[in-house]
Amino acid sequence: MNLNFLGVILAQATGAPGTQTTPNPTGQMLQMLLTFGGIFVIFYLLMIRPQSKKAKELAAKMNTLRPGDKIVTSSGIVGTVVAIKDRTVSMRSADTKLEILKSAVSDITERGSESGNAE
Repeated sequence: MNLNFLGVILAQATGAPGTQTTPNPTGQMLQMLLTFGGIFVIFYLLMIRPQSKKAKELAAKMNTLRPGDKIVTSSGIVGTVVAIKDRTVSMRSADTKLEILKSAVSDITERGSESGNAE
């Protein structure tokens, strides 16, 4: 085996002076921008879009919230809506009546009747 041949291969692999061509800075910048753009598009499609879609669906549900609906809060409390005010919702869970913020409602599990069993 020729040692000179191995020396040439190692010199090219390590980027020794005289064996490397000068890179095109415009091409490298374009490649970097395309890579970051692709990462942003993937991030948007996998993370941001589904989250905003879920938030819009919850906001639409909250606009139709009415007494008698069964809800789940963000802390895991399950109960039935008794009354709705501007910023709060009164709910009954077992034998307890609670007043929570509308923003704490995470899901409406079951729609109740308009008359319901509200107080």
